[in-house]
Amino acid sequence: MTFILIFLTAVVSVVCFGNRRWFDSLAMIPYRVAHDRQWYRAVTYGFVHADYMHLIVNMFVLLSFGQYLERLFRAYEHAGTIASGYLAYGLLYFGGLIASVASDMARHRNDPRYVSIGASGAVSAVVFASIFFNPWSKIYFFGILPIPGILFGALYVGYEQYLSQRGGDNVNHNAHLWGALYGFVFPLLLEPSLWHAFIRNLTQF
Repeated sequence: MTFILIFLTAVVSVVCFGNRRWFDSLAMIPYRVAHDRQWYRAVTYGFVHADYMHLIVNMFVLLSFGQYLERLFRAYEHAGTIASGYLAYGLLYFGGLIASVASDMARHRNDPRYVSIGASGAVSAVVFASIFFNPWSKIYFFGILPIPGILFGALYVGYEQYLSQRGGDNVNHNAHLWGALYGFVFPLLLEPSLWHAFIRNLTQF
């Protein structure tokens, strides 16, 4: 499923680079959601990106963590812990897209100029679900410094919170934060007993 998501996101994003009408029709514009009931935007915005760098970074991170989660969910499916690994992964990714912009849809519902795009919220959900299952795995902070996932998660949340409050960079840091939160709690929504897996892995250095 990770490869399918990357392929579809790449195709839609590249098309939208050269087609403003498609861009405007797929982007998250809370005003359109609230006043025109265009609820589909809560998902389609994740397939649109600002430029190639935005697209490549998101898809590289998704590739890096998504395959691990797919294998893990399939293992839990075979063990009888969850009903379907593919369903779990889909709920994580698409739920992350929706959760990432839920607050935006409420706060900016009367602002026709507000626009949000990109899969960053869903990708954050995938990364933080990975941290839940493997808190001591090494993640490269800023792509350079390898640190344990659980520490990376704490630093990431603090950094995104700071940037969100500072503002002015045209990046939806709130989407990153809500996506990360959703991804971390998602395993418990999927199967509450997975809490024991988190504690066990957290205490095994």
